Amino acid sequence: MSSVAVLTQESFAEHRSGLAQQEVKVTALNSEEENDPPTYKEAFPPLPEKAPCLEAAQEPAGPWSKIRPIKASVITQQVFHVPLEERKYKDMNQFGEGEQAKICLDIMQKTGAHLELSLAKDQGLSIMVSGKLEAVMKARKEIVARLQTQASATVAIPKEHHRFVIGKNGEKLQDLELKTATKIQIPRPDDPSNQIKITGTKEGIEKARHEILLISAEQDKRAVERLDVEKVYHPFIAGPYNKLVSELMQDTGTRINIPPPSVNKTEIVFTGEKEQLAQAVARVKKIYEEKKKKTTTIAVEVKKSQHKYVIGPKGNSLQEILEKTGVSVEIPPTDSSSETVILRGEPEKLGQALTEVYAKANSFTVSSVSAPSWLHRFIIGKKGQNLAKITQQMPKVHIEFTEGEDKITLEGPTEDVNVAQEQIEVMVKDLINRMDYAEINVDHKFHRHLIGKNGANINRIKDLYKVSVRIPPDNEKSNLIRIEGDPQGVQQAKKELLELASRMENERTKDLIIEQKFHRTIIGQKGERIREIREKFPEVIINFPDPAHKSDIVQLRGPKNEVEKCTKYMQKMVADLVENSFSISVPIFKQFHKNIIGKGGANIKKIREESNTKIDLPAENSNSETIVITGKRANCEAARHRILAIQKELANITEVEVSIPSKLHNSLIGAKGRFIRSIMEECGGVHIHFPTEGSGSDTVTIRGPAQDVEKAKKQLLHLAEEKQTKSYTVDLRAKPEYHKFLIGKGGGNIRKVRDNTGARIIFPTSEDKDQELITIMGTEEAVKEAQKELEALIKNLDNVVEDSMVVDPKHHRHFVIRRGQVLREIADEYGGVMVSFPRSGTQSDKVTLKGAKDCVEAAKKRIQEIIEDL
Repeated sequence: MSSVAVLTQESFAEHRSGLAQQEVKVTALNSEEENDPPTYKEAFPPLPEKAPCLEAAQEPAGPWSKIRPIKASVITQQVFHVPLEERKYKDMNQFGEGEQAKICLDIMQKTGAHLELSLAKDQGLSIMVSGKLEAVMKARKEIVARLQTQASATVAIPKEHHRFVIGKNGEKLQDLELKTATKIQIPRPDDPSNQIKITGTKEGIEKARHEILLISAEQDKRAVERLDVEKVYHPFIAGPYNKLVSELMQDTGTRINIPPPSVNKTEIVFTGEKEQLAQAVARVKKIYEEKKKKTTTIAVEVKKSQHKYVIGPKGNSLQEILEKTGVSVEIPPTDSSSETVILRGEPEKLGQALTEVYAKANSFTVSSVSAPSWLHRFIIGKKGQNLAKITQQMPKVHIEFTEGEDKITLEGPTEDVNVAQEQIEVMVKDLINRMDYAEINVDHKFHRHLIGKNGANINRIKDLYKVSVRIPPDNEKSNLIRIEGDPQGVQQAKKELLELASRMENERTKDLIIEQKFHRTIIGQKGERIREIREKFPEVIINFPDPAHKSDIVQLRGPKNEVEKCTKYMQKMVADLVENSFSISVPIFKQFHKNIIGKGGANIKKIREESNTKIDLPAENSNSETIVITGKRANCEAARHRILAIQKELANITEVEVSIPSKLHNSLIGAKGRFIRSIMEECGGVHIHFPTEGSGSDTVTIRGPAQDVEKAKKQLLHLAEEKQTKSYTVDLRAKPEYHKFLIGKGGGNIRKVRDNTGARIIFPTSEDKDQELITIMGTEEAVKEAQKELEALIKNLDNVVEDSMVVDPKHHRHFVIRRGQVLREIADEYGGVMVSFPRSGTQSDKVTLKGAKDCVEAAKKRIQEIIEDL
């Protein structure tokens, strides 16, 4: 027979001498008189599924309310509880703004789950996770790994069973890690070890260990039997500290798996030889049946905050009660608000067990010490040194500091708490006698100036007066500065900081508009020029904007008169820069650059000095022909005239002006000068100069050898006529390696298409972004005809074939030396065709060619020509 009674600590005194069933004055939850005894759920109704959210929590949420969880379609909700002793971040000073808050936000962003947090009365952390099931499970794993302290354990199973734990493509292992929120490390196949390492919380490790042993049992060749035993009787079968089940396993040689308390399973699994397994099952059944007959159940009320003392570290206290009295004690889960503790055992032993429960519940005490909150960090000491001295002597005492509260909470064994309390009180008294603080209000916009560059100002004040100064971060927008330390030092630091602040309030800030392109010039190489300005105006702070912000605003700050003087000085400097920054680009034929430079740079040096300009020539290996002249406008024009005169003297250079309506200029130039560049290149590299956009001028200048200038003039006028009357344009695309082949040697192929159709065909240059784009221009009829011919050629090039030819081995070396330079030239010229010669030493004469059909044929022909020359 069994019955359940609800007792309190107060009423327990009446029953200390022993419990008789007829003495219990409360309604029995399971008695002989009842025809329909209530179920366990009716006797102890479960908690509501939805845990209180952060906003509704009893404890003040404080800065945690800043966290705005990501909204997601809710499919499931789960509540996880992190006990105080297992919390990674216990320092309440960091609540809602420290590492813990960052981690919670990161978990929400990574998993898509919604986290709601609150503090339980016992300072444990309750976390409700909602969202899609997969997201909730991932979030749970992250919470356990990052917010809970981690333990580790090993479980040994036969090496041949490891693969079953891993599962196909590791899916079973991943599922197990997700389900138990642990990290499971399985030895590599070449590692002879049979030990599997599990890392996680104590509860997760128990679950994972149980599941791994079950997997092993399933795969074990020996017999396996399952026995369904009510969960409440598992402690009696396991025995205190698992002694009973261990003895049973040793006696029978049978492996017995009892689910840990955190796993809601009733099935006990036996694995072993059939005969010995039957003995083990029989003995477990016998224990179960005996306990079922003799066991009585009572319920007692124990404060929630005392539950952890009844459990003891790693559940040792519960095991101790079970060993002493044979009574099992069931504590409600940490995330439950229930204070009811269930005791099960023989009636005559329940009294003794209750005594043990209350003794353990009251073996610890909670006390507090009054201490101003601003002194807390001095009590803790640098890197916790002061506190460590106390906790090393009394490791069982937990000391907690709450931000904003003028008290320190101590929790632990009564004697130890009393000693620790005395030591902290002495420390507090000493600090109050020799420490002081002051608070001053300074507009937060001046805070960074009080701090100084790299903290120079504030560090000097701290070191000089031996004080601590707390300046709030910018995001707080607070004006309050707090100074703490020696009373005399605090007053001196306060005086100096107020003087600095007063000086700053009389300062003036001015925004100076300077084009960003001049900023680097004003700053100078390695900051030389700006250093000179700062030395000239030492009281003015000059701030240039970040180059990435594309801002023209330079900020000056300092005493009003000095700021005005500095402004005038910098404005004059900018005016000089503007006057001297006029620029002209002069196209000069590349072969004459050396003449313009002169022997040892004599010519260019002379022009620079006499015209007072800066003249930049393109690099020798550059394709550019443009010389850039910078300086005052009149000086630039004079330098340009002298450079053009040198070119005219050296060559038969003529200059022609052509009148073309300005509205056509942009379309003739083309995107990034594509169209006009094609004419210049085709006509021997003449220079064609269009007037500045917006000038309204129709005059286009062509400069170069007379014959080429005439040719370019003809083409330009023809193109202008087409643009004005009947211009038609089509874009084609072809792989860049095909372009040389399409153009042909000396432009023969493309000239043929142009002659046949009358259309103009423009290929991209090396500077063009789109290297595949080919543009056809002309009349609609001509363009369509040229498009048809080019598309046929491109289609033929896309038709990749493989062919071979015979080349005498004695000629092979010529093609492959210099890292295959000859083959690279053939590939460039013939549409990227791949030519493969046999390896040296094979004596094979077969050469393979792969690429577009026409390219392969042309490449074969070229190889044959080279062989004939050899």
